[in-house]
Amino acid sequence: MKRLINLTPSRGGRWLLGLLPFLLLAMLYMSLSNARLAENPNDRLLPTPSNMASTFYHLATAENVRTGEVVLWTDTFASLERIVIGVGISALIGLVVGIVNGGIPIIRAKFSPLVTVASLIPPMAILPILFIAFGTGEAAKIALIVIGVTPFLIRDLQGHALRLPDEQLIKAQTLGASSWQVMLRVLLPQLTPRLLNATRLALGTAWLFLIAAEAIAAQEGLGYRIFLVRRYLSMDVILPYVAWITLLAFLLDQLLAWVSRLAFPWYHAGEGDKS
Repeated sequence: MKRLINLTPSRGGRWLLGLLPFLLLAMLYMSLSNARLAENPNDRLLPTPSNMASTFYHLATAENVRTGEVVLWTDTFASLERIVIGVGISALIGLVVGIVNGGIPIIRAKFSPLVTVASLIPPMAILPILFIAFGTGEAAKIALIVIGVTPFLIRDLQGHALRLPDEQLIKAQTLGASSWQVMLRVLLPQLTPRLLNATRLALGTAWLFLIAAEAIAAQEGLGYRIFLVRRYLSMDVILPYVAWITLLAFLLDQLLAWVSRLAFPWYHAGEGDKS
């Protein structure tokens, strides 16, 4: 008899097992929604899926009378621009500092404690400072993402660099490689796929900071729209927007995973189940 730990579902079975929790949650929501609406047909807390779909379709197709823009796509493009720029800057800084900190001990001794302390500062606590320093425009929102994500990426890459076998560094130096050549030829190729993996893990945190910043000071954006309509208890807008944000985050995650598998197949060679 096979042990449970050794049972591996087929590809089709993985899809079915993955969809099962979502189906159960959908059934639970339908049950609760029907119960509330049976007691009060005007209840706004748990709208029906048809009501949410109708509202979402309206937001995705109807132009705003005042601006002439389609609300959903305006919000989506504004948020995606901020998240891509913020995470991109974080990844670049994280890669450079992570390689230097991980590869040069004298620099690591100076800057590693600073990175550790910076990673412990709650980014939301300094959001007012960012608004004072950068104003309420795009810079403050992007800066919040960078401050919140970059220390995590630096520490992850630095730790991975320190875990690389010493034999690789010794052989490179034996062949005449300088310090910069070791970092560019040995560390960089091995830390880049790690950076993509760490960035995937940091996406959820980046979205959290973005939504918080948009909720406080923005004129468009997914977080701005959610907090704008909350005062009216417009759950038929809030819930579809939450689902839309989740879908966008999932697509970005899968895009990074695809790029990583395409560019660095050797890094994923030992994975039994690609994600």
